[in-house]
Amino acid sequence: MAEDRTQQAPRPSLSRQLLPAVHGLLARPLSSYYLLLASSGLLLLIGLTMVFSATSVKAFAENGNAFSAIANQAVFALLGLFAFWVCQRLPAGTLRDLGTFVLGAAIVLLCILDLLGALNSVGVLGKPQIGPVRADLLWLYFGPIGLQPAEFAKLGMVLWGADVIARKGPALGHWRELSRPLFPVVGLLFVLVGYNDLGSMLVLLALIVGLLWAAGVRLRVFAALGVLGLAGISLLIAAASGGAGSGREGEANYRLARLTDFLKPLDQCDLDACYQIIQARSAIFEGGWFGVGLGKSALKWNWLPQADNDFIYAVVAEELGVVGCAVVLALFSVLAYTGFRIARRSQDPFRRLAAAAITTWLVAQAVINIGGVTGMLPITGLPLPFISAGGSALVVTMAAVGMLASFARAEPQASLALNARPPARWVRLVWAPLPPLPPSRRPKPTPAKAKAGAEGRR
Repeated sequence: MAEDRTQQAPRPSLSRQLLPAVHGLLARPLSSYYLLLASSGLLLLIGLTMVFSATSVKAFAENGNAFSAIANQAVFALLGLFAFWVCQRLPAGTLRDLGTFVLGAAIVLLCILDLLGALNSVGVLGKPQIGPVRADLLWLYFGPIGLQPAEFAKLGMVLWGADVIARKGPALGHWRELSRPLFPVVGLLFVLVGYNDLGSMLVLLALIVGLLWAAGVRLRVFAALGVLGLAGISLLIAAASGGAGSGREGEANYRLARLTDFLKPLDQCDLDACYQIIQARSAIFEGGWFGVGLGKSALKWNWLPQADNDFIYAVVAEELGVVGCAVVLALFSVLAYTGFRIARRSQDPFRRLAAAAITTWLVAQAVINIGGVTGMLPITGLPLPFISAGGSALVVTMAAVGMLASFARAEPQASLALNARPPARWVRLVWAPLPPLPPSRRPKPTPAKAKAGAEGRR
């Protein structure tokens, strides 16, 4: 009878079999590091594939070479990998010192960009250009070299903000500690970035919220930030009627139109104003569950504006279907989990704050982009991290991921494991040096206890 009962005992379900295995994998010292490499690497690979698919037709029609656009994106991907490698090797102290310089350079570039645009809008300049320096809405060109200052402002705010908050420590609970120098610099960035790019300003706001949340700031500070953020957005929307950013005086306010059109049903929306979201919805509908096939999108044939950049997620939906979209969402979810896991496990306050800010930045930007493409949020013109075409955004994103990788290797258990069995010297020279050992948790003995212990040993 006992043997029969043993044979008839129900087998554990698949979930009960998998959960211990998953917990065992996550408990390994370098789990955060490998999860970060896997999720970001797969997102970068998907991005390169989708950029080639979205640009090949247009590139062949314009240049006679279907690989011209993806070649540029591949160059930026290599630059991004180099930025990842450099940032993974830099110690936390060096990153803290670099924060002021990166943020200062970003503010200077933003001032030049906004000044050229403002002088052009009031008629002082016939075009937004002085010598070799030229502004093109969100881009600033120095001769043939173009970059987006807002992307460097995000990175600079992560490093500088994490350093400032880490230095203040428990004193951060007082309003006057937040008011100098954090809030004035944040307000200046909101104005400089929001003048041209309301979407990047929202990402900056999310980044600041992530920093303060990781620092344990009181909830009423977030309420005040929310009120100030809404007021700033309202002022920037109103400023578009006066020519701010891509707005033109006397013309329809494009920022207000995006909000109002988002609230309207598609059948009641003006065709010109809602053309982009209508075409994105059509791409999602055509894709169905499994998509029409990689490279077989019809709407990328100049029917969907910004198919390789802001609306590349619609091309993913059309060619790879719901399954492909779910894979992208799953990878971003893994990236979010890993980033916050690194922040929670970091003992150094700077690393914890910077990891939380970087993760909030990337996740918020992905949510805003995907929400705009699917019609769940207003369109803001933000690229999808890792996936969209673009140079500055990809390089800066990979640099931020390199910092996360450095922080993951510095987790206490990961650091102990790496120092216990260090890799070969050439591996450390090529890839990354050993992280510092975590500080000992054993309290230092007082002089009286040390003397008593010495007498006892005698």
